[in-house]
Amino acid sequence: MLLAIEQGNTNTLFAVHDGAEWSAQWRTATEASRTADEYAVWLSQLLTMRGLSIGQLDGCIISSVVPQSIFNLRNLSRRYLNVEPLVIGDNVDLGIAVRITKPSEAGADRLVNAIGAHLIYPGDLIIIDSGTATTFDVVAADGAFEGGVIAPGINLSLQALHEAAAMLPRIAIQRPDRVIGKDTVSNMQSGVFWGYVALIEGLVARIKAEWGKPMTVIGTGGVASLFEGATDSIDRFDPDLTIRGLLEIWRRNTHIKDI
Repeated sequence: MLLAIEQGNTNTLFAVHDGAEWSAQWRTATEASRTADEYAVWLSQLLTMRGLSIGQLDGCIISSVVPQSIFNLRNLSRRYLNVEPLVIGDNVDLGIAVRITKPSEAGADRLVNAIGAHLIYPGDLIIIDSGTATTFDVVAADGAFEGGVIAPGINLSLQALHEAAAMLPRIAIQRPDRVIGKDTVSNMQSGVFWGYVALIEGLVARIKAEWGKPMTVIGTGGVASLFEGATDSIDRFDPDLTIRGLLEIWRRNTHIKDI
């Protein structure tokens, strides 16, 4: 059984693949100081609720954009799973070309997404990952990572708006019925939500024009579902893009095809 860990700046996903399917998934807030022992206690309790135990896990792969957390996640695998984990960007062969000026600067999460998308979507792709940052990644038809765009995430923008303007309250993100707001809260909701829709539509159009060939646009990430039905610029929404990529990377590096 494989434990896949995908750590972003805001949340960390733990997912278990039992050889046939993803049998369990949990999210926790990313805390760089959390120790391997703390992770183990938390994970053991959740596994027990699913009728599983930590001793059943015999493989581990880690993707993290928080370098200071990798030590503790690695120790979680070593101490409690008794296996050496595969760590994206460390001891793992991704098997794809990275066609950017400095390949070492490509985020682990973006490369994993590229692999997960190329597995099932043919042709040239744009992957929009909505998290702490909103990234637009271009993947060529041969699976190569070609670069892209990084913009502030919708939650980050909302937080900055509240913290920088004394009169603006902290609000929840939701899709407003109207673009023209009638009070402060609806003004903010419209600006953030429809502003991000416009960001997506504008950047997708510019990327496609610059690329010069047809492209399929895939939406993923923590808040991607918020935009479902709000724009025609995203062709498919795929919440499992990252863990699919992690599973494929694990298979490529362990040469185990039946999990």
